[in-house]
Amino acid sequence: MHKILLIFLFHGLLHNIHSQYCVSGGPSSTIDSNLETLQLVGTSGGINFVGCPGVTGVQEYFSETTTVSAGASYVMTIKFGTCGGNFNSIGEIWIDFNANNIFEETESIFTWSGTPPMTTANYVLTIPASSLSGQTRMRAIHAEGQSFPLDPCSSFTWGSVTDFLITIEDGVDCSSYIGDDASDARLVPSIPYSETYDNSFCYSNQNPAYNSPDVFYKFATSMSSSLKVSLCGSLFDTFLSIQDKWGNVIAANDDNTECGAQSIVDFPTAGYDTLYAIVEGWGNQMGEYTIDFSTGNLDIEDITSDYYSITPNPAHTSIKIEGAFSGQLQIVDTEGRSVLDTFYESNKTIDISNLPSGFYIVHLTNDERSCDKKLIVQ
Repeated sequence: MHKILLIFLFHGLLHNIHSQYCVSGGPSSTIDSNLETLQLVGTSGGINFVGCPGVTGVQEYFSETTTVSAGASYVMTIKFGTCGGNFNSIGEIWIDFNANNIFEETESIFTWSGTPPMTTANYVLTIPASSLSGQTRMRAIHAEGQSFPLDPCSSFTWGSVTDFLITIEDGVDCSSYIGDDASDARLVPSIPYSETYDNSFCYSNQNPAYNSPDVFYKFATSMSSSLKVSLCGSLFDTFLSIQDKWGNVIAANDDNTECGAQSIVDFPTAGYDTLYAIVEGWGNQMGEYTIDFSTGNLDIEDITSDYYSITPNPAHTSIKIEGAFSGQLQIVDTEGRSVLDTFYESNKTIDISNLPSGFYIVHLTNDERSCDKKLIVQ
């Protein structure tokens, strides 16, 4: 049985953090290359943007908006120009069709490279039928000294970053999607439980581990004293964490030896009544995944021993080992890393003030026996 588990504590109100569009980049100069004009007339409203004079940073041009329909096509007029000299540059435009606050490579709709003035382009914009209904952003970047693919969050000296608001109608309705945060988590009715799902649409980044959409699952620990949650078989590089109802992370995994870039956690549930499993991708990755809940291999009974006891437990700054046992003591975190290795004697005070809050395995050995016991540091 596995007796080493990565369990640690993140502080903060994790469930209240929403991902926001990156707005800290953009140009540091107001001269030279700039988005000169952009016009888009949808089913209602319209955008008629004139760029110069230049603006540093990200310009949020929200005074004019337009509404478009999923599956329909529109003509968008674009001209990358200049507010000064003419220099070799590139331009790119994205629309956040899945409304996850990330401009992805697959959402790039137009590119241009050359030296201004650019010949005005009449681009036929087709709104994917799979787009989410509601308001979203379009971003246009014109930059010197850059190369494709442009980073939609990049900083540079000369150019422009301009954001527009558009509303998509007749697209995917997210009202039936649940699991975007802990208050609306997908319920695990029993163990074992498995489902194949997708976080590409209707989900945002609520968990700050990575900047990717998250899906929350809620389960009662009374269903099993030990649980194994697996994302093996998912179609992208996953990250999986287990949180308590206060937002503290008690277990997490990125990659593992069982299924590579997919995630597995195996943990005891003692001391908790309700827990949450949060599925997300490494970096910005997302897509179809399979999550499986089953009885785990690590139970509290597996790591208890009558040979000695730890006091206090839970502990804060120090512990004592009580019992007729002396030898080598090793404290291992749940990633298998030794965080303390020392000789101990019964009732000797051991300083643990440098250990982060979380779960640990205390391993003691001498010539006669080897024993393991769980330690909770608060």
